[in-house]
Amino acid sequence: MMKYIKSKKINIKDDTLAGITVSLAMIPEVVAFAFVAQIDPLVALSGAFIIGLITAIFGGRPGLISGAAGAVAVIFVYMIAEGHKKGMLMDTPIDNMGYYYLLGAVILMGLIQVLAGVLKLGRFVRLIPHPVMMGFVNGLAIVIFIAQVKMFSHKELSVSAEGVKEYKNIFMQGAELYTMLGLVLLTMAIIWGLPKLTKKVPAALTAIIVTTAIVVISGMDVSTVGSYIREGGGDGLSGKFPTPNLELWQNLPFNLDTLFFILPYAFLAASVGLIESLMTMNLVDELTDSRGNGNKECVAQGAGNIVSGLFGGTGGCGMIGQTVININAGGRGRLSGVTMALTLLTFILFADKYIEQVPIAALVGVMFMMVIETFAWSSFRIMNKIPKSDVFVLIIVSAVTVIFDLAIAVFVGVIVSALVFSWESAKKIRARKRMKDDGTKIYEIWGPLFFGSITAFNEKFDIKNDPETVEIDFVESRVADHSAIEAIFALVEKYQAAGKKVTLKHLSEDCKVLLYKASPIFTGVIEEAVDDPRYHLAANPEDFPKPLSEYKF
Repeated sequence: MMKYIKSKKINIKDDTLAGITVSLAMIPEVVAFAFVAQIDPLVALSGAFIIGLITAIFGGRPGLISGAAGAVAVIFVYMIAEGHKKGMLMDTPIDNMGYYYLLGAVILMGLIQVLAGVLKLGRFVRLIPHPVMMGFVNGLAIVIFIAQVKMFSHKELSVSAEGVKEYKNIFMQGAELYTMLGLVLLTMAIIWGLPKLTKKVPAALTAIIVTTAIVVISGMDVSTVGSYIREGGGDGLSGKFPTPNLELWQNLPFNLDTLFFILPYAFLAASVGLIESLMTMNLVDELTDSRGNGNKECVAQGAGNIVSGLFGGTGGCGMIGQTVININAGGRGRLSGVTMALTLLTFILFADKYIEQVPIAALVGVMFMMVIETFAWSSFRIMNKIPKSDVFVLIIVSAVTVIFDLAIAVFVGVIVSALVFSWESAKKIRARKRMKDDGTKIYEIWGPLFFGSITAFNEKFDIKNDPETVEIDFVESRVADHSAIEAIFALVEKYQAAGKKVTLKHLSEDCKVLLYKASPIFTGVIEEAVDDPRYHLAANPEDFPKPLSEYKF
């Protein structure tokens, strides 16, 4: 075992202390999102334990922390409410039916994620541009900041005329607010200052312990983990070891109506969960200068959600806030995630009375420092140094993440980036025109030929006034898609209709195959002989490490 630890460079102390710190910081966030989804906080905490443990052991990115994330929880809010209504309208009314629909949706969500991993869809995260990544990080940092600001409040239960329960936030005032702010600033000051004195102990964990000790010893009347849970209708942190939820199979109708009801929510939750997990994985890759396995992470996330649903827990995904806390605290290996999950379970089973005494202010201070660490402040500095289109993408992704949803934000960012790239690439098509001694006109095409550049490509040719013999040389161009092939086909037909001979030179092998399949007219049009060494270089640059003059073609 020690040989394995040394070979993997596992730092037991740093990973263990980082895991404990993250578990403390995770409790209020998971509980808060449980209130948003109107489910028992212990359901969310059980899901955080199960998902966190499975992804830590089997995931593709050591150091990444997963749990019951708010990005997933908010998707199920409407489904749970509608599920309650459907349950009361059944022949035998079932109370809390929305909970059973939630478990079914979480299991289906997990199956979709496993399928995504098996199909190796995780690799598509490479297509996400850097401005989208920065917008994602900034947007989530703002969302987490807003969630912490809401902690400066008490929850008050109100019941509508229809009997729907709703908890309203009543913000703190006066001495209570100032005391909360003071404890938050104390926590932040310890996290900021302690590393300047020593790095042997994690600053965040030390700050939580010191702030808690001050509150307990002085007897301050402040909002704590226990009071926060009870204000939201919970019974406290105490729970039992997760076991298979047998009531799910007794109460959930297994039919097409149920499938069509939960499928849209499960698919959206699976998409959001994978996007947040994979982008958090990319962030960890940058922070640790290493590389994770996206497809393996997809399968692990899916397996975690399946088991969580079967054991009565809610769905989850990678959590950027807790992951940044883990990395900053020195957590790098799988042990940090395992420790987080086991510590969370220990709190629920044995140490609930102690953890309930932790002031919310200490945890808010940790999360505020995490927001400061997470937000890409460099994005302000580079605004005037990067293309305006990238600035627009960065801002729009941040805004959409805050206002709407993470998945929508990423899709919008990728689509806008792709459109900008296509537009800019379309303007790069060029044609160098020259004449041979025998009167043949040569068009040397430069730049990518694809659907966006076809119009500009066609404008380069003067079919009516060109001589009887024309050569079109593609040595500096790449034919990218079917639209480009159709454009070449139409151009050849126009020249032939005008009674002129056209020859296509230096086409790539795959393009030749497609053109030969498209029409027999290309048999005498495409020239197979290669007389330009640049063609070989363009076809496979890695085969020519030395100057071209040293090769014989």
